[in-house]
Amino acid sequence: MLTLDDIKQSSIVQQYMQIGNAYIGNTGAIEHNMHHAELTSNLCYEILEQLGYPQRDAELAAIAGYLHDIGNLVNRYGHGLSGAIMAFHLLLELDMDPDEIASIMGAIGNHEEHAQGKSINNVAAALILADKSDVHRSRVRKSDMATFTPRDRVNYAVTHSTLKIDGQNKKITMVIEIDTEVCSVMEYFEIFLTKMLMSRRAAQYLRCEFELIINENQVL
Repeated sequence: MLTLDDIKQSSIVQQYMQIGNAYIGNTGAIEHNMHHAELTSNLCYEILEQLGYPQRDAELAAIAGYLHDIGNLVNRYGHGLSGAIMAFHLLLELDMDPDEIASIMGAIGNHEEHAQGKSINNVAAALILADKSDVHRSRVRKSDMATFTPRDRVNYAVTHSTLKIDGQNKKITMVIEIDTEVCSVMEYFEIFLTKMLMSRRAAQYLRCEFELIINENQVL
């Protein structure tokens, strides 16, 4: 069976992901680099493993997490849909089982909030939670705060973020620390409301309660 290590050894995958991140960097978008891919992949695996799902489901989620932004090579907007098609061809060439390709395609194609992504399977739910939890100032490429968009400012305000999985009590908690001199907690919540609601629905799909804690205060 195809594994995450097999995907990582593909020079084509590495090239497409790096070029895609460079392309959207030219537009000023935040980093979608290999660190984000690795972090998302690891979190996807951890979410399903901690919740007691089959190991193969966790592996598929890890693959989806690693590949989820590959569509940035085509365009930042709609990159989930283009990424799903790219993943289809890459995984088919690597002789992956069609059912597994379908799970990964569905997850990648549904991870964008702007494309009204949904938790259509366990892999998709894990990917949504993992991707939306990676918020941190280190992902902002711009150095001049005068040029920040509202989303740049909100990302830059986050000094720490983590996702806690409590498999025993079926609870998923997103913990975020914000520098309120950069943006207020309310501004963060207003701008990222869609992301947070999407995360809550993903947790519910996995039969878990979702909590959002910002600066030690429970918001959701």
